[in-house]
Amino acid sequence: MKWLILMALPLALAGCGNGFSFKPKEVAAPAPTAAPAPGEPAATRRPPAAARTVDQFDATSAEERAAAADPAKPAGERSLGTTVASLGDPSRVGFWLETPLVDAPAKGRVVYPGSGKSANVDLIPIDGPPTAGSRISLSAMRLIEAPLTDLPRVEVFAGG
Repeated sequence: MKWLILMALPLALAGCGNGFSFKPKEVAAPAPTAAPAPGEPAATRRPPAAARTVDQFDATSAEERAAAADPAKPAGERSLGTTVASLGDPSRVGFWLETPLVDAPAKGRVVYPGSGKSANVDLIPIDGPPTAGSRISLSAMRLIEAPLTDLPRVEVFAGG
């Protein structure tokens, strides 16, 4: 009886799926990131479904990066303080900071002291005490050259 079970087992397993193979399966390379349509707002764009790299997730245009990197400080800009920023949702395109330092949506700027670089961002309010952390967009983190895997401390300004 045992020999019957041992003989039937390979036949039963051979009928499962496509058989058994030690060869690795081919994986298709992710599709290249499509350039955004002119005038298409960043909030409506999404990275490609097959995005796997930082460059593929950062779907901002060169023009948007240049505008966000504009070093001109707006008149009437005021400091809101510093916050520890973690990487926000990488599928949300654009330059933004979700922070408890603001009570209402506003335009602003973040500065990473480690590089001295800044980015113009949309400030989005979140619940929490002012000492709580913030979440920053992938595009903004790359622009200010903050390490993506760290929790960098950034200076936050509300623009005039």
